[in-house]
Amino acid sequence: MDTTYYDHGTPAERWERARMFFDAEEYAAAARVLSALVEEVPEQTGPRLLLARAYYHSAQLRRAEDELRVLVERDPVEHYARLLLGRTLQRQARHDEAESHLRIASALAGDFERL
Repeated sequence: MDTTYYDHGTPAERWERARMFFDAEEYAAAARVLSALVEEVPEQTGPRLLLARAYYHSAQLRRAEDELRVLVERDPVEHYARLLLGRTLQRQARHDEAESHLRIASALAGDFERL
C-alpha cells in the first residue's frame, strides 16, 4: 500500500494533516499519519495523545491502551491520558483496571465526588 500521502511533508504539516483527518472523524487515516509522526518525535505528548484518541475512536483499543500507558508512565498526572485509559479499559470490559485510572483522573480534575 502506498503511504506517500500520509508520510509526506514536514512534521508540522503532517500534524496538521492528522488533525484535519481527526476533525473529519477519519480516525484510521489520522492514526496512519500520527503513528509515523510519533515514531519520529516520541517525546512529544500531543501527537501520541491524539494517536491514542484516534485509535480509541476507531476501536483499536489495544493500540490506544499501549499509547496511553506510555503517556501515563511518563507523566502520571496527565489527567486526560488517565481518563482515556480508564475509558479504553472499560470498553474492553476490564472494569476493575479502569476504576483506578478513572478515580485518579477525577482527583486530578478536582472532581472529588467520584472518590
